[in-house]
Amino acid sequence: MKFPPFDLKSEAEQEVYRLIDEKYRQLPKAKDGSIDSSAWGFQDNDVDALRHAYVSGAYAQSYGASTAELLGRLYEYFPGLGTSAPNSERSTNMDLWNNAVGRKYGKKVKNRLQLFQELLEALKRGELITDPSDKREYTGLPCLETAPAGTVIVIEKDKKGRNIFFTICTNEQFFLVPIL
Repeated sequence: MKFPPFDLKSEAEQEVYRLIDEKYRQLPKAKDGSIDSSAWGFQDNDVDALRHAYVSGAYAQSYGASTAELLGRLYEYFPGLGTSAPNSERSTNMDLWNNAVGRKYGKKVKNRLQLFQELLEALKRGELITDPSDKREYTGLPCLETAPAGTVIVIEKDKKGRNIFFTICTNEQFFLVPIL
């Protein structure tokens, strides 16, 4: 079964790597000339910061800021959902911080090229965290930390308005539910 947020994450990651390579700095390439995201230089730095912010901004544009926050946390705390590996506490803080910056700009701009341009300016101003040792702390959106048990957060509806993908919060955790 396809899960649209995973597809969007993959698409946005490839987009941002291409944009970084074209408009900011060259990235490592594979022998075929494609960007080699498995090479050294994609974690805990400016590229990682831009990737997190861009994907979260793309989520905010497609699903809204609350769902983008939820998806970002799911990827951080449950790395098996995506392609991510578990992070250190400081790297997770960095990623969540940058996700929040991405959501902020994702809500303000009309398209993803504008999103990248705004995020690149945010990077230059020091708004993004590019090193896990940065002392700024991500505090998060309180709605996810205090959502009452039984809260349903809708991620996607079909054309008739029925929930296709949603999450249900319990006292301990939240579950991502795809409707087959």
